Amino acid sequence: MKKIINDPYQVVEETIGGILKAYPYHLRMAKDSPRALVRADAPVKGKVGICTGGGSGHIPVFLGYVGPGLLDGVSVGNVFSSPGADDMLAATKEVNGGAGVLYIFGNYSGDVMNFEMAAEMAGMEDIKVAMSIVKDDVVSAPRSEKDRRRGVAGLFFAYKLAGAKADTKASLEEVKATADRVIEKTCSIGVALSPCTIPAAGKATFTIADDEMEVGMGIHGEPGLERTKMKKADEIADIMSKKVIEDLPFKSGDEVAVLINGLGATPPEELFILNNRIHDNLVAGGLGVYKTFVGEYATSMEMAGASLTLLRLNREFKALLDAPAFSPFLLQWRR
Repeated sequence: MKKIINDPYQVVEETIGGILKAYPYHLRMAKDSPRALVRADAPVKGKVGICTGGGSGHIPVFLGYVGPGLLDGVSVGNVFSSPGADDMLAATKEVNGGAGVLYIFGNYSGDVMNFEMAAEMAGMEDIKVAMSIVKDDVVSAPRSEKDRRRGVAGLFFAYKLAGAKADTKASLEEVKATADRVIEKTCSIGVALSPCTIPAAGKATFTIADDEMEVGMGIHGEPGLERTKMKKADEIADIMSKKVIEDLPFKSGDEVAVLINGLGATPPEELFILNNRIHDNLVAGGLGVYKTFVGEYATSMEMAGASLTLLRLNREFKALLDAPAFSPFLLQWRR
C-alpha cells in the first residue's frame, strides 16, 4: 500500500485538520465533535439548516459541500463507515437557526440508523428535524423497489437545489419537499475499472483484472450489473446513457442537468471524452442539455472509473440550479 499518510487510524482527523487550516474563513469545527464541520457563520437565523454525513473517503462528498447556497454542516465517520449519531447531533445543534434542520444523505443502512437516532436526540432538544434520503443508483435495485437503491453522485444535485431553496427562507417542509422531488428525478450509474485501498485495512476492496471493467459497481465496491472486458469510451458512454435514460424514463423534450463524475483516479481528459459521447446521445434522444458538470464530485479514494447522473429539470429546478452558491471545493457558482 502506497499512500501519503501518517497513521492509517488518524486519516480522518488529519484530513479535517488540513481542510480547516486551508479554509479557516469558510469552515469551523463543531464545538462538541472533532468529526463535524459547519459553516463559519453558522447558524443562519431564520434559515433551514441542512446537514449531511457519511463515511470518509469520498471527497468532496461529504466534507466539500458546506457553504452558502449549499449545506450548513456535515459529520463524517471512518473511511466508508457511518458517522456516529453524537457527531451528527453536534452539527445539527450548531446549524439550527430556528427554522429546523434537514438531513440529506445516501441510502446506506448505517447512515439511516444513525441519522434517525440523531434526529430523535435533536427532537429532545426541541430542534425539528426532517430527512431526505438520496436513492439514485439505478443498478442497485429496480425502480419498482427504489427504496433499496444506493445514494451515489446524485447527492450533488440534492445538496445544490435544496441549499438554494433554503436560502429563500422557505420552511422546513418546503425545503424537504424540494429535496425529495429532486431525488425522485435523479438517476445515476457508475463504471469501475480498479479498486481502492482503505488505509486501515491495507488491501484492495476488491479485485478486477487489468482488462476488465464492472458496470454498476457501487462506490464502496458493491457488486454491479455485470463484469465485462474493457470497452472503448464511446461504448461505455452508450451503456451508461441507455441505462439512465430508460430508468426514469427520460423522454424527448425533457431538459436535463448532466453530471460526469470521476471516482478518484480518472484523468479529466477521460471524463470529457465520456461527456463528448454522452452529450451526443442525449441530444439524439431529443433531450435538451441545460447544464453539464464534469469533474470529481463523489469519489471513492483512488478508485478508477466514472459515473453518469441525470436530473430531469423543470422551471423551478433550473432557477435553483442557477442560484448563487459557494464552497472552497466548488468555488463561486456561475451560470
